[in-house]
Amino acid sequence: MILADKEKDIELEQETAADEAAQEETSDEVSEASGEQTEEKPDENRDATEESGDSDDKKGFFKKKDKKDKKDLQIEELTDKYKRTMAEFDNFRKRTEKEKSVMYEIGARDIIEKILPVVDNFERGLMSIPDEDRESPVADGMDKIYKQLTKMLEDAGVKEIEAQGAEFDPAFHNAVMHVEDDSLGENVVAEVLQKGYIYRDTVVRHSMVKVAN
Repeated sequence: MILADKEKDIELEQETAADEAAQEETSDEVSEASGEQTEEKPDENRDATEESGDSDDKKGFFKKKDKKDKKDLQIEELTDKYKRTMAEFDNFRKRTEKEKSVMYEIGARDIIEKILPVVDNFERGLMSIPDEDRESPVADGMDKIYKQLTKMLEDAGVKEIEAQGAEFDPAFHNAVMHVEDDSLGENVVAEVLQKGYIYRDTVVRHSMVKVAN
């Protein structure tokens, strides 16, 4: 009996020790699992922080890009306005210069047309002076004034139209008479009744001529 009781006590002690060992192993496993979860949480928080930082950086990057694009658009708009303004100014300048040139031509032609009759009168006056009076002071003065007028017209670009002996050209000549002259060819200017003049390749006054048939 005594031996049986001892054996039972030994078995109870062994079972108790096994239960305690099992409990210790279970507590160790629980602590290890909780430690692993604790260690993993900081990684998740760090990843979340990094992702939020990346998103903030992206937002900041896009914001800067938007501002830069807006400035570029403003620069392009101002550049376009500047180019348009310069083009309009250049067109205005060219148009003004052309108008000034046309007005100058009109004014010059008007003055030349008024001077030409004076030149005609000087020519008629010099032709009416007798040969014996050609050396007189009056004739000499008239001749000098006439030469001064013709020189002034030449310097201004006025040229006399060559008509005597030339073929009749309606662009330069104005035929007021026709004559029969076998010594001249047909449609040839036989005589100049009034001189014609050109101002810068434009006819100011046609030559008044007599044409041979």
